[in-house]
Amino acid sequence: MNTTLFAPPPARDTQRFRLRRVGVFLGAEITGIDLSRPLDDATVNELRQAHAEHGVLVFPGQKITADDLKRFGRYFGALSVHPFSTNAADSPELIVYDNKEGNPPAPTDVWHTDETFRECPPMGTALCSKIIPEIGGNTAFASMSAVYEGLSDRLQQLLSGLEAVHDFKPFRGLFPDTREGIERLRQFEDLYPPVTHPVVTVHPITGRKVLFVNPQFTIAIKGMAEDESRAILDLLYRKTLIHEYQYRHRWEPDMLVFWDNRCVQHSALHDYYPQRRLMERVTIAGTRPLPAGEAADPATLRRYLMPPISAFKTSRQQRQHER
Repeated sequence: MNTTLFAPPPARDTQRFRLRRVGVFLGAEITGIDLSRPLDDATVNELRQAHAEHGVLVFPGQKITADDLKRFGRYFGALSVHPFSTNAADSPELIVYDNKEGNPPAPTDVWHTDETFRECPPMGTALCSKIIPEIGGNTAFASMSAVYEGLSDRLQQLLSGLEAVHDFKPFRGLFPDTREGIERLRQFEDLYPPVTHPVVTVHPITGRKVLFVNPQFTIAIKGMAEDESRAILDLLYRKTLIHEYQYRHRWEPDMLVFWDNRCVQHSALHDYYPQRRLMERVTIAGTRPLPAGEAADPATLRRYLMPPISAFKTSRQQRQHER
């Protein structure tokens, strides 16, 4: 019987930088390192391990340029281009958030993991503060490993093998309801069709199981009746709201935060508008999420009172649109 959550990673000394835990289940502050200068391989490897173990790494006092930020991101993989974000015109892999009066923030105040509408969601995101509001503008993070470990054994068994459908639904509103807008939307639907990811994944470095659904991009559990799917997803979404699983980050100028999309969700608070908040971000490409177990048998996911019409392609009546 599972009675306790996994033990949070201990603080550990390193010869290359100082690490101090700032949250119970996630979050560590890294000092004694200068990100305006190139890093050696040993330091990068230490950071990669700390990133996986703590989920969120905070680097205070980093006066870095956009090029420094991109170099930092490339230590951990190729930089990806967000298809719906405010990218820099001359550097599409660099996202610039310059929110102020007349340019309110995007809907990033919903708990989410970055870009899970992709077949291969990003492995990590690095965000650097340039101008911060006097009050507000914090970012909340949640450990989805801790959330999973906090579920009952029975619920963990229920979720084992389930798959969820992810879609770029929050960005659909960016396209106007015009002929041109609809045609443009269809182009992106072809580029980014709905994808399926395991509800429970395994972190490739730590081996911990992770709850991998989020209210921003997850739309359904594959193969399950809509009411059952919605009930399960709503229950899981509420687990992220439990304060003990969270770390709330308070920004300072010239601070870089690097989080692990494979095991962390976040929500950016919009309580600062119309004050100005200027941030730069890069996102590191990832791989397909690893399932925690065998995919569930579709026959066990749904019970029909009568067979669906789609099961009778040759014997059912034709409809007007099919003629």
